Amino acid sequence: TFNDRLNFDGVVLTKLDGDTRGGAALSIKSIVNKPIKFVGTGEKMDAIDVFYPERMAERILGMGDIISLVEKAQEQFDEGEARKLQKKIAKNQFGLDDFLSQIQQMKKMGDMKDLMGMIPGVGKAIKNVDIDNDSFKHIEAIIQSMTPAERRNPTILNTSRKKRIEKGSGTDVQQINQLLKQFEQMAKMMKMMQGGGGKRVMEMLGKLQ
Repeated sequence: TFNDRLNFDGVVLTKLDGDTRGGAALSIKSIVNKPIKFVGTGEKMDAIDVFYPERMAERILGMGDIISLVEKAQEQFDEGEARKLQKKIAKNQFGLDDFLSQIQQMKKMGDMKDLMGMIPGVGKAIKNVDIDNDSFKHIEAIIQSMTPAERRNPTILNTSRKKRIEKGSGTDVQQINQLLKQFEQMAKMMKMMQGGGGKRVMEMLGKLQ
């Protein structure tokens, strides 16, 4: 039998990127009579997680996996940086450097489509949607092509400044304007969160594209 020929005590399921692999997870135990120990969630060395069967079942059923999402967020959470950010928001000093820092933390959490799939009700909705993680590179390039003064106060970005940033970042003015719109919406959301405006935050989330 399989167990007589191969002596191992567990399975690592790689490329866990959708319902297909989730379905495979359900049949491995019965076929090889070995438990799944870990799952690979990306291409990097640290993109490996402990396998929790109940969480996998919830993801397959479209119920999301909030616990894993929270755990990933906590791994990247820096309490000191969070306090600094809170003070900046309270003083209306949230700038593009802070915006970039938040995006870089999100990148460290893993593939964006996988993360969104952990939110209840979202997984099936985005199943056939192509989410381009390279768009983060454009955001980084645009912000890094700005001067410190422009990052602190994006309102000074006129046409000539945008043309300079366009050349330096390899993007176009439309992408720069889109980034500025996203930054403005995120700044408003954070300000509302400081003031306890939960309902209005949900309205703003609906406008983010």
